[in-house]
Amino acid sequence: MKSLRKFSLVAAGLAAFGALGLTTPAQAQGDLLVAPTRVVLDGSRGTEVILSNIGSEEATYRISLELRRMTEAGRLVPVEKTEANGVEEASLGMIRYAPRRISLPPGQPQAVRLAARPGAELPDGEYRVHMSFKAIPRPREVTEEQKQTDAVSFKLIPIYGITIPIIVRHGRVEAQVALTQPSIVQGENGPELAMSIERSGESSTYGVLSVVKDGLDEPMILAGGIAVYPEVGSRQVRVNLTPEQVEQIKGPARIEYRELPELGGGLIAAVDGMIG
Repeated sequence: MKSLRKFSLVAAGLAAFGALGLTTPAQAQGDLLVAPTRVVLDGSRGTEVILSNIGSEEATYRISLELRRMTEAGRLVPVEKTEANGVEEASLGMIRYAPRRISLPPGQPQAVRLAARPGAELPDGEYRVHMSFKAIPRPREVTEEQKQTDAVSFKLIPIYGITIPIIVRHGRVEAQVALTQPSIVQGENGPELAMSIERSGESSTYGVLSVVKDGLDEPMILAGGIAVYPEVGSRQVRVNLTPEQVEQIKGPARIEYRELPELGGGLIAAVDGMIG
């Protein structure tokens, strides 16, 4: 019954997202559901991010802005505000959002409003922060057993959170992208398809990598949600493969990097060659 109840609450939250016209994917962590998972602002209009509590108890979430930098391996590492560069400082300064704390009953969605206010002298470019949504643990009553002991005890309480990028494109920004020849390598957990995405210009890219072969209607491999941010000129990509997939993709193939289908699916870059 508990699983059935949670499923019903998830459905209710997703229905609320649909009613608000959100078509981008949602991300869940713990009892929190967030949509969209990525926000791009390129004008004076603001937007909303929808939070929904899919748990069985009221939950409170703290909302804040963070800085993160991408490494060539694709990891996003936290950056302290005292170590921010000029672009990162400008990014933090232009984002306005409210509320900064939300308490949600079970199954209840609520919007976080956000907008960008670029300065008049701001250079053209792409500016990015990461919006964090973290659960605030509920206070728990002390049990009789805990009251009767003098021993020091600790209880670890996991704090769930979700972080999504907020991207502001100001003025004219472009990106040039190329894919390196892919190869099959041995990773820690088995075979992987390895390649690099080379990027230059002021803009990030975001899309889906696919392996396609002549004569097949559907891609043999799909890897979605791959971003390359302006702070890196090259990002390494590794895609886990099954032994069956290794045999299927060997030989001549085409690797495509495309925009998400909901954004039109336009081709960003492609490379033809032999995989082996």
